[in-house]
Order: sequence, then structure tokens, then C-alpha cells
Amino acid sequence: MTVDAPRKILVTSALPYANGSLHLGHLLEQVQTDIWVRFQKSRGHDCVYVCADDAHGTAIMLTAEKLGITAEQQIDTIRQEHERDSAGFLIGFDNFHTTHSEENRYWCETIYQSLKDNDHIASRTIIQAFDPEKQLFLADRFIKGTCPRCKTADQYGDNCEACGATYSPAELIDPVSAISGATPIDKESTHFFFKLPEYEAMLKDWLASDTLQPQVANKLREWTDAGLQEWDISRDAPYFGFEIPGEPGKYFYVWLDAPIGYIASFQHYCDRTGHEFDSYWQPDTSTELYHFIGKDIINFHGLFWPAMLHSAGLRAPTAIFAHGFLTVNGTKMSKSRGTFIKASTYLEHLDAEYLRYYFAAKLNGSVDDIDLNLEDFVQRVNSDVVGKIVNIASRCAGFLRKGFDNRLTAACAEQQLVEEFIAGGDAIADLYEQREFNKAIREIVALADRANQYIDEKKPWVLAKQEGAEQEVHDVCSVGVNLFRVLMTYLKPVLPNMAAKAEAFLNCSLDWHALEAPLLAHELATFKPLITRIDAKQVEAMVAASTAPETTSAAPAPTTQDAAPDSATIAFDDFARIDLRIAEIVAAEHVEGADKLLRLTLNLGEGGQKQVFAGIKSAYQPEKLVGKLTVMVANLAPRKMRFGVSEGMVLAAGPGGDEMYLLEPHPGAKPGMQVK
Repeated sequence: MTVDAPRKILVTSALPYANGSLHLGHLLEQVQTDIWVRFQKSRGHDCVYVCADDAHGTAIMLTAEKLGITAEQQIDTIRQEHERDSAGFLIGFDNFHTTHSEENRYWCETIYQSLKDNDHIASRTIIQAFDPEKQLFLADRFIKGTCPRCKTADQYGDNCEACGATYSPAELIDPVSAISGATPIDKESTHFFFKLPEYEAMLKDWLASDTLQPQVANKLREWTDAGLQEWDISRDAPYFGFEIPGEPGKYFYVWLDAPIGYIASFQHYCDRTGHEFDSYWQPDTSTELYHFIGKDIINFHGLFWPAMLHSAGLRAPTAIFAHGFLTVNGTKMSKSRGTFIKASTYLEHLDAEYLRYYFAAKLNGSVDDIDLNLEDFVQRVNSDVVGKIVNIASRCAGFLRKGFDNRLTAACAEQQLVEEFIAGGDAIADLYEQREFNKAIREIVALADRANQYIDEKKPWVLAKQEGAEQEVHDVCSVGVNLFRVLMTYLKPVLPNMAAKAEAFLNCSLDWHALEAPLLAHELATFKPLITRIDAKQVEAMVAASTAPETTSAAPAPTTQDAAPDSATIAFDDFARIDLRIAEIVAAEHVEGADKLLRLTLNLGEGGQKQVFAGIKSAYQPEKLVGKLTVMVANLAPRKMRFGVSEGMVLAAGPGGDEMYLLEPHPGAKPGMQVK
């Protein structure tokens, strides 16, 4: 097996925002990074992994105000939660810090001054939306109004959740501040910008290097080809963050102080451990610097960040590794479906290593999205980890304990087979290095299949019943344990806890460089379970615990006259919030086990399709509904029912029973049209 020359490596990954809990999307990045770091350490390299909480911003300030605590208390509470959850998933940070630290303040001010001295900071007056009651400038996400395209009320200032349209806050109909409800006004203020266009030539060279994945480099070239814009690095008071030196009431925005947070976290690490800071961050150092980041903010980390570092006289990363999004069961994570899963909720129900393994089996070096299919998750972990890997050790350990005092043979009966497993380590190491974890796992599982095949062919359980076959049983089981040792060494970056239990059983460390020869005449410890199978009920319980509570506004279609004609009146604005749409019934079917419900599949034109459960079974045969147009409430929160998720409500009239009448529009109405 090839032995690498020792390398000095610094690894960073994206900072989680200190205003909410970690979810499985965050863990995708942390697990990917942690596996790569653990691999590098297993190869004998000096590899340091630092991260921090992104702890500044208006949102944090407002959350703290709502809770009646200081912003400092808010971010400290969240940091403790983040560190606890990351530790629960075995993320081995060498240093986890916060951007609200003296180290970060120092580096923000130092780097800003360098940018300013180099004439790479511009200032100019801009016009922004301003909340006259709250006396603060409003980001787009803090402005709500009626969508200018589909006229759906209560939409944020940059995009509509109902029709998907994008727009500016100025285009909203009747915009209001989401914070106070006041109507925003336009107000001038001075902002500070990083002169990114001046780095166009440098960035084009950067994009032509091997620093970025090809898909990422191609995407970022679209930005440079379209013409780079100056980057706003400032915000106005009131704001929770660091004030810009010499600029009262002006604060560093996330674009500047968040990426500098990586530097500050490493500074904190160096101060604790005695590592030499300059040998990592100064230009022309031989130290390798890698950054893992989601593709959604790659424009920032792939353009602004390297240009800023260059201007400040610091080194840029050796490479930036972008990854895709996480979907669950093939769709965007959803609270209504129970697939928006917090890290803490997962840990309450399942072993962290299940997810680490599944992510590893899916991840590669591209920016493709990763899907956590919960059914496949259960099957793959149980099959691969328990049914194949652990099975090798458990099948052999009992015979070795009962007949041979937990001691391996003095000579290896299958030297060539063991050497083939060890020789496979070079290819597996190359795949880990290239972050092709899925291919590495595939190679490891293929070796596990070979090991199990060997044991199946030799049948030690049969040999154990044959007089005079004791030595053969001893040989087979000793070989099996040695093959298990090799496989667990390869899996140690992915399954560190299971590896630690395997080390206790094997009575030796799982050292990649110690695999040159099998264990001979070696005493084992008593075998104990390494990991249990996933029970599908555990996954169901996790989904149930993650499902958003039902809301009263998401009731199923009525089966009786719920309201009298003299019901309490509502304001026009209340009614305007209801998004009524024409819908075509493209499928209708009985719901097994439901006395009153039909399952309807509704086509809303450009709005796609929705599933609705309607209490009209007594009045309609499902096959006679197909092709009909009706009216539905399209913006109800999805409701999780026993039979599935209902994504809206169809409108019907009548006292109930067989006297229920679906509302049908006149000819000319089309699916997706809004009822006004």
C-alpha cells in the first residue's frame, strides 16, 4: 500500500446561521467535510478542520428582541445547540467558534483597512425600503405584499410562493413591513462596496485553474461574462454586528464578516494550540486550504471571497468543493410531510452513523443534489452495514471464542486473499481524496461481498460439527476477522463510532498504514454488537415528530353546512388572502378505509398538480368526476391525514350526504385561473 508524504491541510466549511436549529441539509455538508477530514488524518496528514456560527444580522437582533433577551444571549444559546447537534453526528471540528468574537472583529477591521488602503472600497448613496415605525432598513425578506403576477396576498418581497414569480419589493402590491406592518418608505443611506469588477482578470485566471469543479467554473463564467458588479459589504444601524471603523452607524455585512470568520476561527485555534497562523494564510505557503460549500452561495465564495483575500494580501483556497442540495423522498424538505428534519429530531430516533453511511453512499465530487429516500435509507443501511460488514465479524467471532480462546491462527490460510483486500486500499484512498465517496463505498461493499462469499463457501458452521476439522474452522474464521479488519479500516472515516467498537473487539487500532500484514496469533476481545438494524418504525416516528401540526385553516372539504348565513363578517383584506383557483380533476378514486373521502388529483395549469381529500364520496362516483372543472382553495397549508397529505380544499355546497354539489365554473374557465 502506498504511503503518502505528510501534508499540512486546513479545511473549512460553510457557517450555519445562528438564528435556528441545524437540519439534515446542514448535516449533509458537515458529514461530507468530516469524512474527508477523517480520511486525511487516517493517512497521517496534519489536517485541521475549523468552522463557526454566522452570528450577525438583523434577523438575530429581531429574534432576540422577540424573546426578550440580548442578541449575545441568543447566539450563545444557538451555538451551544449547534455544537451539541454536530457532536451528535460525530463531526470532529478541531475548532468551532463564532463570528461574534474579538478574533473576527480584529480580522474584519484589518482586512477592511487593507481593502480601503488598496482603493478597493467605494461608497455611494443608495435608496432602500425603510420601516418608519421600527426605524430600520428592510431587506427583501422583511417586506410582504400581494404578488404582482398572481395577486396572492402575504408574499415576501423577492418571490411568490404561490406562482413562483420573482420580482423586486417595489413591484409588490400594497407592500408592508413584515416586522411592524407599516408601509415602507424610500430612504437614502450611504453604503460601502467592494470593487469586484477590478478583479475581473484575476478571477478569469482563477476560473481557468483547477480550483473549482468544472460545473462551478462554467457557472461562474456567466457572471464574469455578464460583467461583475460591486459588492455591498455594509448595513445601517440598528444592526447586530461590528461597526465599521470611522463610520458611525455603519456595520460590516455578512459578505465580509462571515468568510473572515473562517480565518478568525483558525486564529482562535492557533492561540489555543500553538499552531503557526502565517504558514496557513499568508501567500506562497505550501499549506493546502480547502473549503466545502453549498452550490447556492458559490458565487459569493467563488468570486467575492478569493478577490477579497487577494486584495488583503492573504492566500486564496487551494480548492473550493461545492455540493448540491438535499431532498427527502425526492422533493424539497417539507414540514407538512415530516421531511424537514432537524438534527436533534433525527438523533432522538436514530443512530447518527446510519445517516453518515447513507450520505457517503450517495455523495460524489460533483454538485448534484442528494436524495434521502427514507425507504432506501432503511434498506441500504441494514443490507450493507449490518447484513454484510458486521456479518463478517459476527459469523466468525463466536467460533473463535468458543473453540480457540479468541485467538487467531499463527499463519494466514488465505494470504493472497487478504493481500488483495489490502491492495484495494490505494484505489479506495484515491476515491476518498477525490470525494467520490459513493464509489469508495461501492468498492468496500464489493469486498465485503467477497468476504461473505468466502465464508459461505467454507461453511465454518458445518465444519464445526465435523471431527478433525477444528484447524480449518480456525483458519476460516481467522481469515474472516482479518478481512473485516481491512474493511473497517477503510470505513473508519465514515463510521467512527462503529470503528471504535471494532477496535475494541480486534484489540488493535484501525490504522491505514498498519495493514501491510494480517493479524497473526493475535488475541481478540469478546465480540459485542457493533450496530443494530434500523427499525422502520423508528423512521416513521421521526417523520411524525417532524410533521408540522395541523392548522384550523387547513380543514378538509366540508360535508355539512358548517356556517349559517349570518356568520360573522370579515374584512376585505381577510378574504383577499384566500387564493381561489380553477382546478381540473384529472384523477379521482376511493380512499381505502375512509367512509366519506375521495382522493382527487387536481391540475392547476402552471401551478402544477395537487392532491386533495374531499368528503364527497356519498354524492359522487369518482369516475364521473374526471375531466370536470371545479374551484379550490389553493393556498391552504398542507394537512397530514391518515391517508396522506391533503394540499388544499375543493368547494362544495349542500347539507351533506348525497346532497353535495361541487362548484363548477362556466365554460371558458381554464385550470389555474384565479377566482376574483
